[in-house]
Amino acid sequence: MPKGKAAKGTKVTLKIAKKAIRMTPDGRRRLTLSNMGITIFPKCLLKLTNVDELDLSRNLIQKLPDTIGNFLSLRWLDLHSNKLESVPESIGNLVGLTHLNLSNNHLTSAGLPSTVGFLTSLKSLNLGMNHLDTLPTTMMDLSNLQELGLFDNLFITLPDFLKALCNLTKVNIKRNPLSYAQGDSEWMLKEKSKPEEDVYLVHESSLCRTCLKKCNKQRERLTQGREEGGGSDVLEGKRIRTYPGLIVPNSVGAVNQDVWRIRKVEEEPNK
Repeated sequence: MPKGKAAKGTKVTLKIAKKAIRMTPDGRRRLTLSNMGITIFPKCLLKLTNVDELDLSRNLIQKLPDTIGNFLSLRWLDLHSNKLESVPESIGNLVGLTHLNLSNNHLTSAGLPSTVGFLTSLKSLNLGMNHLDTLPTTMMDLSNLQELGLFDNLFITLPDFLKALCNLTKVNIKRNPLSYAQGDSEWMLKEKSKPEEDVYLVHESSLCRTCLKKCNKQRERLTQGREEGGGSDVLEGKRIRTYPGLIVPNSVGAVNQDVWRIRKVEEEPNK
């Protein structure tokens, strides 16, 4: 291959793609081409439109072909951590999708087509870490949506239709310039952004370099806070910690103090 073409990224052949297909425990055909330095959507994948799950995350893909809508068997599509600026309207043809991850790209609101609202089987949609400030109103038809990631975007207000999605139970809206003074947004913040619903645990090996770096920085801050004695209560919650050789307040310390007072009173007359 000429040196000039080598810089375009990894070339995925049909043979490589076929070898990357695995059967999931529930019998689905999963094609994983994650973290391979792919810059252009491999055309050969169009011959494998019968796969149920497609993972092209952590690559350098800038554009999806219109033919992405030909993967009618897809139930799970992961494109996080690429360089996508837009999504083709044909994405709306994937009506069987239940999970779609578009986080950590360069998506703008203009690049998110209204046809996303056709994906009525979606249960999980991750749009975090992009450049979004609005959502297509057609998304009000996503009646089966349960989890929605909008973190690290540019939302000043949240769409009113989110409150109409009756099955929506988890919404991550952290690190957006939201206006807390607005009634509707404040309601959404109180009802949808509970801390325990915003946390997702993943193994370090599943994170891209950017996400891993952010997590490590947060971990360092938490560790530093605990060493200075400022963060332990937050991490421990309401759980009372024990210290060898010390008496924890509200435990046996109260009994010991009462005994000490009685002994002191009994000893005073003898002096």
